[in-house]
Amino acid sequence: MILSISEHILATDTSFTFDKEESRHLIKVLRKKQGDTVYITDGKGHFFTTSILIANEKKCSVSVESVVFKKKKRSFYLHIAIAPTKLNDRYEWFLEKAVEIGVDEITPIICKNSERKVIKTDRMKKIIQSAVKQSLQFHVPVFNNPISFQDFLNKKHIAQNFIAHCEDEDNKQYLQNIAKPNGDILVLVGPEGDFTSTEINKAINLKFTPVTLGNNRLRTETAGVYITSLMTLL
Repeated sequence: MILSISEHILATDTSFTFDKEESRHLIKVLRKKQGDTVYITDGKGHFFTTSILIANEKKCSVSVESVVFKKKKRSFYLHIAIAPTKLNDRYEWFLEKAVEIGVDEITPIICKNSERKVIKTDRMKKIIQSAVKQSLQFHVPVFNNPISFQDFLNKKHIAQNFIAHCEDEDNKQYLQNIAKPNGDILVLVGPEGDFTSTEINKAINLKFTPVTLGNNRLRTETAGVYITSLMTLL
């Protein structure tokens, strides 16, 4: 099944016209023809079965045959606030795998030790959409604009709040032992070089629970994927 993502399609639409980029992809790349079936999601759970009316690579139009709402299969909402990696391709790898496994929201946080402080948000969103298509999901995860660690902490977060860091502390617990597989879960992941002691203390003072991801020191992107897998298994 080939899945297309079009956030502008409405559940009440009886027909729909793709933008130029998606039209070209359907007709030139996928070689779709008039009468062929195209499956669409609006990224918010609606699943459309459509049939091509006009197979034009600049303006492909379809008729909507049916619309079904697909509920999320997870009983929790997972938000990972994770620092950008020094190399863009590692962050893109994290996004791709985390989306395929199952994450609901991602926020790039700029920390004291962050070597990369600017990311291409539009490109990251395209990576996410591609992963949604690949894994045949119907909900596109939220990708927020980069924000400083302090500004992120200043926001109100009503969730099970955790900060994963590498400093040796007696009070750190394993994430899988204390995270509850229901409701909202927020996990902070630092950059190469980890969070600073000041950042860790600020988070703890705001009721973020310090957690460990195991005995091995993980790369930032590996930690993000591990957390996503762990929460899915729970």
